[in-house]
Amino acid sequence: MEKRVHTVDSLAKGGAYSHAIEAGALLFVSGMLRISPDKSATVDDIETATKLALTNLKTLLESSGSGLQEVVKVTVFLRDSTDFKGMNDIYSKFFSKEPPTRSCVVVKEIPGGFPVEIEAIAVK
Repeated sequence: MEKRVHTVDSLAKGGAYSHAIEAGALLFVSGMLRISPDKSATVDDIETATKLALTNLKTLLESSGSGLQEVVKVTVFLRDSTDFKGMNDIYSKFFSKEPPTRSCVVVKEIPGGFPVEIEAIAVK
């Protein structure tokens, strides 16, 4: 199976991973964070962090020939369960029609101290 690696220069990458891997008709996207394109965002409130993470996801998908409407599965990692409502309010604006399947997991810590990380699988 042929696979293609997709990277967007404006998105931060701090480790040994690819932003996305295209395998067949699917695009597997690494966890997106609250980092702004100029890498200056240090926000910690869940609404702004979620908006930045989903904007980064949208940017990556579109640069890879896909889009939010093609997402079939999302996994959300939250640092604090009390952030669910704030995350969900913003998430619902990005996926307002026929939202993808989703899992939401509360974790002890997200590397870098981020409040939310969002990964996705999309159809290409």
